Amino acid sequence: MHNEPIYHGNGNAYELNLFIPFVLLLIVYMFASFRSNRHYKRWPLYRTICWVLGILCIAATVAGPLANRAHMDFTAHMLGHLLLGMAAPLLIVLSAPMTLVMRKLHVKRARQLSKILKSYPIRILSDPMFASLFNLGGLWILYTTDLYSAMHHNIVLYFFIHLHVFLAGYMYTAAVISIDPTPHRTNFIYRAIVLFLSFASHGILSKYIYAHPPLGVTKTQAEMGSTLMYYGGDVIDIVLIYILCWQWYKSKKPMAWGRLSCRGGL
Repeated sequence: MHNEPIYHGNGNAYELNLFIPFVLLLIVYMFASFRSNRHYKRWPLYRTICWVLGILCIAATVAGPLANRAHMDFTAHMLGHLLLGMAAPLLIVLSAPMTLVMRKLHVKRARQLSKILKSYPIRILSDPMFASLFNLGGLWILYTTDLYSAMHHNIVLYFFIHLHVFLAGYMYTAAVISIDPTPHRTNFIYRAIVLFLSFASHGILSKYIYAHPPLGVTKTQAEMGSTLMYYGGDVIDIVLIYILCWQWYKSKKPMAWGRLSCRGGL
C-alpha cells in the first residue's frame, strides 16, 4: 500500500480547512430548518440528526485519522467506502434536503426548481436502473483496474473519485427509496428488482476483490477489506430493504382499508 497520504505535506491547517465546508453545511441546514418552522409544520428532529450524521460520515472519509489511514490500509479505505458511498447517502436522503429547500424558496423559485426536476435529463438520472449502473459500474472500474492505485498519486483524481462515490451513492439511494418528492417516481416492483440486482453485484464485487486484490493491495488486506465490504454492505442493504418495504406497505394500506370498508368490514 501507499506509504503517505497525498496531502500530508500541508499539515494540520490543511485538514482543518477541509472541515470548513462541512461545518457550513451543518449550519445552513439547521438554520433553514429553524426558519422553516416559522411558516410550516415543525421540521422533524430525526431528519436534522440524519443530516448531521451524514455530513460527519462524509467528513470522516476526506480528513482526519480514517482518511489518512485509508492511504495505507485497504480495510480503512473500505470502511471509508461504506461511509461515503452507502451510509452517508442513506442518511442524507433520509434528511430530505430537497423538501427543506422547497420549503424555503420563494414560490417563483420553487416553481423553477420544480420545472428542472421534471426535465428529461433528471428523469434519466433518477431512474433506479441508471443510478444503479452509475453507482456500481464506477466501483467495478475502480477496483478491477489500475484506477485505485492511480488515485493515491493524483489529488485531482482522488477528489473526483470520492465525489463520484458519494454522488452515485446518493442518486441510487434517492432513486430507490424516494424520500423527497419526485415527479419521476417509479413503481415499487421495479425498484425492488433493481435493489436485488444491486445487492448481488455489490456482493460479487466484494468476492472478486477477495480473490483478486487491486494493484498495490496485499492479499491479506484485500481479504479483510472485502470481508468488511461484504458484511458492512449487508447491514446498510437491510436498512434499505426495510425502508422500501415499509413505503410499499404504506402505499397499499389505504387501498386495503378501502376494500375492507366496502365489504362491510371495520
